[in-house]
Amino acid sequence: MVTNSAAWIDAPYAELVVRDSPYPVPGGGQVVIRVEAVAINPLDAIVQSNGKLMYGWLDYPVVLGEDVAGEVVEAGPGASRFALGDRVVGYAIGLEKGRNAVAEGGFQHYVILDEALAAPIPDEVQFSEAVVLPLAVSTAAAALFESSQLALDYSTLGASPSRSDFVIVWGGATSVGMNAIQLARAAGYRVITTASPRNHARMRELGAEAVFDYGASDVVASVVEKVAGSRVAGIVAIAVGSAEPSVAIAAATGARRVAQTSPSVSFYDQPRSGGLSRARAKLLARLIWTNVALQTRCAIRGIRARFVWGSAIAGGPVGAAIWTDYLPAAIARGQHILGPRPRVVGGSLEAVQEALNLMRTGVSAEKLVIELR
Repeated sequence: MVTNSAAWIDAPYAELVVRDSPYPVPGGGQVVIRVEAVAINPLDAIVQSNGKLMYGWLDYPVVLGEDVAGEVVEAGPGASRFALGDRVVGYAIGLEKGRNAVAEGGFQHYVILDEALAAPIPDEVQFSEAVVLPLAVSTAAAALFESSQLALDYSTLGASPSRSDFVIVWGGATSVGMNAIQLARAAGYRVITTASPRNHARMRELGAEAVFDYGASDVVASVVEKVAGSRVAGIVAIAVGSAEPSVAIAAATGARRVAQTSPSVSFYDQPRSGGLSRARAKLLARLIWTNVALQTRCAIRGIRARFVWGSAIAGGPVGAAIWTDYLPAAIARGQHILGPRPRVVGGSLEAVQEALNLMRTGVSAEKLVIELR
């Protein structure tokens, strides 16, 4: 009999604890994979820090984790994309409303994936290299292509059509940013991005036409000058503090849509405990005030700025276009670079909590990965 274990979070704000977990049973269109590597996302640390502030529907205990890579060991009814033993990378969506927050949480040895949110991994690609992809590429795709966000044309994704429109990615060295640059280029758009100077060469390798230092005092003016009257199809604002300059660029260039992947405040700046502490009250006040101020500026300028959820692509045409039609061939050909680079920080589920703590201290242009041995 196959046994399973997971890194559980038993209550809001609690430390993760590794113990036995039920072996998952796949439903229609789902597969079970034996997990070989998991990656840490800011979302995991935010859920742990926020309690039920954002994910009020979670019924604890639950299993966090979105990024997984491993081998298919079982297929549910109607699941036919993969054979047993196939090496895959996939997006575990157990945290989302209406999903199974135990069986579909990534931080465990056996997990359920929707086969529509998975892609094969070539033999020469290590699990630790591929596992950086799922939430980041899904969030980037949702920001760029969902009709409620930038609504860009993805009908020729991967065929590298030539378009004159710009897409601006504020925060190109982030996990989402690296994927947004590549997806926008694969759909034929010209890309301008921002990053710290040490990452500029990498941004150009991914396809950015121009890169500017987000810390420069004249960065907004530099981006606007580079656009030089061309149409801006939309702006993806990534990381804390990205929304305000992105809206300023939109106002100056005539862009009408900004896709926000992060709030204007850091949810790490609060105690990991319940109750309305002074720190949490100040954070919530800043969050409300900055959002009201931002949306007021957007309303005056005719700009629509909305928050992005990576899971928005699940079950829809964008998800199929990315995970079924684009990624398998793009990964196999090396057309889509797997980034950011992995930083392996452990070899067991016990390392997940340490990795979450490390993420809170700041991680740039790399992704924390744990290999399950």
